[in-house]
Amino acid sequence: MTLTHHTMQEIFSILENGLKNDSSISFNVLDPDLINAYAGYQIVIDETTYIHRSYKAWTDLSELLMCKMFRPKEAAYPCVTLRFEKLQKNESFHIDTDISREEKYGVDSPFFQINKMEEPAFLYYYKQALENVTLSRRTSILNLGINTGDEFQVIKNSLDKKTYANIDLIGIDHSKTAIDYAKSIFPQENVTFHVHDINDLDSLNLGRFDLLISIGTLQSPSINFKPFFMSLVQNYLEKNAAIILGFPNSRWIGGEMVYGAKAPNYAMSEMSLLFNDVIFCKKYLQQHKFRVTITGKQYIFLTATKI
Repeated sequence: MTLTHHTMQEIFSILENGLKNDSSISFNVLDPDLINAYAGYQIVIDETTYIHRSYKAWTDLSELLMCKMFRPKEAAYPCVTLRFEKLQKNESFHIDTDISREEKYGVDSPFFQINKMEEPAFLYYYKQALENVTLSRRTSILNLGINTGDEFQVIKNSLDKKTYANIDLIGIDHSKTAIDYAKSIFPQENVTFHVHDINDLDSLNLGRFDLLISIGTLQSPSINFKPFFMSLVQNYLEKNAAIILGFPNSRWIGGEMVYGAKAPNYAMSEMSLLFNDVIFCKKYLQQHKFRVTITGKQYIFLTATKI
């Protein structure tokens, strides 16, 4: 099958129908490398009209169809062959398993296979958030939902040894296996980990911090998000503290980070709950004299610094 002058609306229909009964589909398209133009540009080659689209457009289409796009193969000029294969939806930590609630994100769970820091769309915005809070000036950092310590590793890599050694870092997670793993990666004396339910944070008597980080944890069903967040701001932050919050706007399925938050009872990506939480935090922090920025894509990063 060769897609030449077909519109994207027609292509959606063709591929959706083709994937109804098959796990993969292959088709020929105009080689995106032949032209430097926006999607929709028409060109006539050997009396055939083709519509140009970049590889990014094709990978976006693959993601929207819940597929993985494989390496393009050369076809008869001027085309390449693309292959889309359905993602294995059962290969996801989002699916309920027999693993205990505490170990849903432990080292024996599907979540352990995920490394957010190897996803450019996550790492870029997380590093940007660290720059926005002037990381080098921070002396005490609390991370809620630290898991295996990926976020601390980026902090360590971003600073010189002396600056890093002068920061007290505390990470909390309810998964014992994840914390044990994190301890093996961070044996330094300035890094402390606790296996603990963050709903009972007060019992740890942690004091106050000048940077709070929480990525994808505060939206957990077990947490009463809004009152819990307000308590954090009031009771755990120093006068000139900063905050980095990460709100998931993606799902992890079949080896891919797929864009779009998934709300209960919706077949499609529906982001009302996501933005409700983000805007609540933004307004609340602004009322408490914070300057707030919102960035990101697959994860929405809210960064707040004192005015």
